[in-house]
Amino acid sequence: MRGTPDVSVVVIAYNDAGRLPRAVGSVLGQSMDGVEAIVVDDASTDATGRVADALAAAHPDRVRAVHLPVNSGGCGRPRNTGMDLARGSHVMFLDSDDVLDRHACLNMLLAAEETGADLVSGLCVRSFTGPPAWEKGWYARLYRARAVHDSLPDCPDLLYDTLATNKCYRRDFLVESGLRFVEELHYEDLLFTTEAYLAAGRITVLPHRVYTWYVYEEPGRPSISSRRREVRNLADRLEIHRRIDRALGGRGSDAIKLAKDAKFVNHDLQLYLGELPGREEEYRRRFLELAGPYLAELHPGALAAARRLPAISAYLVGRGDLDGAVAAMRAAREKVPELHPGLVRRDGRVYWTGRHLDDGRGREILDITELGVHVRPLDRVRPVITLTGLRREGRYVRLAGRVADPLGRVPAAGLRGTLELRDRRRDRTLRFPAEVARRGDRIEWRAAFDDRGLPRPPGLGAVRWDVRLALRANGERLSGRVAAGSAGAGPTPAWPAAAWPAGGRLEPHVTAWGNLSFVDLRGRVARTFAGGRAWRGARRLKREGARVRAAARRALTARTTKTAVFNRVLSRLPVRRGTVVFESHLGAQYSDNPKYIYEELRRSGRGARAIWSYAKSPEGFPADATLVRRGSWAYYRALARAEFWVDNQGFPNELRKRKKTTYVQTWHGSAYKRMGFDRAELKNASLRQQERFRRMVGRFDCFLVRSAHDERTLVPGLGVTAELLPAGYPRNDPLVRARRGDPEPLRAAEALRRELGLDGDRAVVLYAPTFRSRPDGTRIRRAVPPIDPGRFAARLGDSQVLLVRQHYRTRLDVPGGGDGAVRDAGHIADITPLLLLADALITDHSSVMFDYALLDRPIVLYVPDGEDADALAVHGGGYFDLAAHAPGPVVRDEEALLTALAGLDRIRREYAWRRRAFAARYGEYDRGTAAEAVVERFFGKAARHG
Repeated sequence: MRGTPDVSVVVIAYNDAGRLPRAVGSVLGQSMDGVEAIVVDDASTDATGRVADALAAAHPDRVRAVHLPVNSGGCGRPRNTGMDLARGSHVMFLDSDDVLDRHACLNMLLAAEETGADLVSGLCVRSFTGPPAWEKGWYARLYRARAVHDSLPDCPDLLYDTLATNKCYRRDFLVESGLRFVEELHYEDLLFTTEAYLAAGRITVLPHRVYTWYVYEEPGRPSISSRRREVRNLADRLEIHRRIDRALGGRGSDAIKLAKDAKFVNHDLQLYLGELPGREEEYRRRFLELAGPYLAELHPGALAAARRLPAISAYLVGRGDLDGAVAAMRAAREKVPELHPGLVRRDGRVYWTGRHLDDGRGREILDITELGVHVRPLDRVRPVITLTGLRREGRYVRLAGRVADPLGRVPAAGLRGTLELRDRRRDRTLRFPAEVARRGDRIEWRAAFDDRGLPRPPGLGAVRWDVRLALRANGERLSGRVAAGSAGAGPTPAWPAAAWPAGGRLEPHVTAWGNLSFVDLRGRVARTFAGGRAWRGARRLKREGARVRAAARRALTARTTKTAVFNRVLSRLPVRRGTVVFESHLGAQYSDNPKYIYEELRRSGRGARAIWSYAKSPEGFPADATLVRRGSWAYYRALARAEFWVDNQGFPNELRKRKKTTYVQTWHGSAYKRMGFDRAELKNASLRQQERFRRMVGRFDCFLVRSAHDERTLVPGLGVTAELLPAGYPRNDPLVRARRGDPEPLRAAEALRRELGLDGDRAVVLYAPTFRSRPDGTRIRRAVPPIDPGRFAARLGDSQVLLVRQHYRTRLDVPGGGDGAVRDAGHIADITPLLLLADALITDHSSVMFDYALLDRPIVLYVPDGEDADALAVHGGGYFDLAAHAPGPVVRDEEALLTALAGLDRIRREYAWRRRAFAARYGEYDRGTAAEAVVERFFGKAARHG
C-alpha cells in the first residue's frame, strides 16, 4: 500500500491460529484499496503469533503484527494498542474469529464522508455454526433504513447496539474525544460505544451487512460474553453500567439514562436470569447481592419504559423472588403470551401473580391485561405443561403431568388430549392418545406409548424426539412443550435407574430450556475414537453442504436478484395482450376494489386473462384465474408480461413499469389521516427515500377517486400525476345499489348471515377499526375488542350481536365468552358483505366510515381518550375536524359505547342529516357503476385480445 491508508482495521487475537487468516483475509479482500490490518496478538500460547507474523510478511504494505508481552485477559488493551498504531483516517475493530463483509469499509467510509459523521454503524449478523447453521441480525430493526442522527437523543434505541465491531470511527474524533477501551473489566464495548455515541457530532446508520459475528459451540472454550455463569462476569457488567451512568449524569442526559436503563431491563438482566435455573444457592445469593442494589439505582421510569414481562422480572428480582423472575424471563422469550400458573384476576384486570398486589407500584407493573392472555384464542397462548411422572414398564413408556389453567380458559366439556413426539431433524410427528381431566385450576394428563413401535432412525446420528401435549375442546387447540426439569440441566438422563431401567431404545433428556425429549439410541454412533471421528466428519460435511446450498438458494431467490432480472431481462419479453395482474393489500386478500373490477370483467364476458397474486395461501382466491405467489419468480414473470396492473396499494416499488403496461391504481379508501408527503415521516425522510416514493407513485397511469375531497387531499398528498377517474370505488357499488333497493347485494348479505350462523332476531353491530400505531410510529400488531364480552352480553346480548373484524394489518384477539354475543369475523376477507349485513357500525379513524355512510345506517365512532391524539401525531394530523363532521357520535370509553349501542334508534334519527351530508361530501362520485366504468374504460377491447 502506498501512502496513508483510509481505514485501519484492528484485528485482535488470542489462541486463534486457525481462524486468524480468515479474519485478516476479509480485510485484505475489501472492495476498496487503502485498507490496512493491524493484528494484535494478546500473548497467545499457540501458533497465533507465528501466523500473524507470516501474514505480515506476506503482505508487508497492508498487514502489521504486534505482540503483547503478557495476556491482558480481555479485549480492551489489544484494541487500545491497535488504535495507537492506526494510520488511517478511520478505524474499525475486528475479532479474529469473525469477518468483515466485502464492502464494509467502502460503504462505511463513503457514508462517513457524505454525511460528515464521526461514527458510522452497520448491521452485524450473528452466524450460528450449529448444527443447524442459522443467522440472525443483531438488533436488525435499527438497520431497516439509512438514517443520520445529530446526537444520541435523536435515536436512543441505538443503545441496544453497543458492539464496537460493526462501526467505523473517524480517528481524529477518537483522539480528540479521548476515547479508550477500559482494560480492567469485561464488556468494554458497552462503555466505549456509549461514550462514542455521546461524543459524536453526527451518527450515520447503514442498512447494510458489514460484520459477521460467528457463534461457535465450543464447551471447553467459552467466549467472554458466554461466561455469564461466573459471578465476576455479572459484577463487571454492572460496574460498566455504573460507569455509563456516571457519564450520562455528567451530561444531564435524563432521557438517555431512561432509555439505557430500559435496555438494561429488556436485554442485560434477561441474559443473566437465563443462567439462574439449576444454579447452586450460593450463586443465587450472590446474584441478588449484586443485581438488587443496581436495580434500585435505575431511572424511576425504567420499568414502565421496558417491555412488560422483562419489567416484571426486574421487579421480582428487587423483591427477592428469583423463581418468579425466571418464569417471567422465560415467558418474555416466547412469541405468544403464557398461561403462567400464577395468573390471577382482580377487578377485571389480569396480573402475573397475586403476590405483591398490595404494593401500588407492583400492582401497576404486574398488570398484564394488555397482553390479552385472558381473551386470545387458545392457539395464540402458550400453555405451561409440567411432567410429574415418567417411567418405563417393559416396552411401554408412561408419562403423566399437568397443564396450568389459572384463568379457566380451557373448557372441560369435550376435552381431549394427544401426546406428540416430534422429530427435530425431519418434519414428522407421532401422536398417541392422552387421558385428560380437570382438577381445579389445572388439567391432569396421562399417556403411554410403545417405544419399539418408533421408526428406526436412518443414517448416522441419534434421533431426538421433542415431547409435546395438545389439548382440544370446542374446536380450539392448545399445545406446547412438556417441561421436565430445570432449564440448563443439560442433555443428561434425569431419572433414576428404578424409574428407567437399562435396555430400552429411548433415553430421556432435559433440554437447555428444561423441556423433555427422548433420544433414540439405535441411531447413535459407537462411542469410540474412530466412531467419533467418523461422526464429526459426517456432521462437518453435512454442515458445509447445507451452507453452500443455503447460500445458493438465498442468492437465486433474493428479492434483489429477482428485481434485477425483472428490470433487465423479463421486462424485455413481449407483452401478452389482454393479460391483467390483480392484487389486493399486497396479496393478503381477495377483496376490495380489485375484486369487484375482476368480477365485473368476468360478468361482462370480456376474454381477459386474469392473474391474481396471493401472499400466503391461495385459499379464497378465484378458481377461474391463474394464481401466483407474491414474490415468486412466476409473480415477476406475470408482472413483466402483463398489459394491465390493477391493485389497491402498490406493486413492488423497485420494479420499473414498462410503457406498454397500464397501471390502474384503485387505492383503498378516502383519507382522514394525512397521507404521503403530508406526513411528517415522509417530509423529513432523506431525498433518496422521497424520490423512491415519487417513482413508485409515478408508475400509476390511472387513479380512482370518489370525491372532490380525494382530489384535494389524497391526490396531492401522494403526489399522483396520473389520470384521475372520478367513478367512485368498485367495492362500494353493492352498497349504493343496496341503498336503492337492489335485491342482489341484499341476497349476498343474507347468505353471509346464514354462513355465520346469525339469527334474524338480533341486530348485527360490526366493529371494524383501522390499524393503530404507537407515538414512535411502530405498528401495534395486536388489539382487543372495545367491549368486554361479558358486559356486552349482559347489557345488549338479547337484542344485538357484535361482529369483530380487524384491519388486515392487525391481529385482534376475540375471546370466546359472552354466550356468542361477541363473534370473530376476521376470517371474512372482503369487508363489503359485512357492511351490507351490519345494522350499525363501530369504527374509529378507519376509511370504512366513508363507505358505510352510503348505506345511511347508524355509525358510532369509538376513539378512547388520547388515542386520536396519538394517531394524529403519528400521521401528522387529520385532513378535517372529525368531531365537527362525524356521521355519528364520538364516544371515549366502554360505558359510553354501551350507552350509544343501547340507543341506536335514537342515533339513526338524530344523526340522519349528518350521515347524509357526510356521504354526499365524501362519496359524491359513488354511483354504483364504478367497476363497470373501469372495465369499459380499460378493457373494452380485451375480448379481442383474449
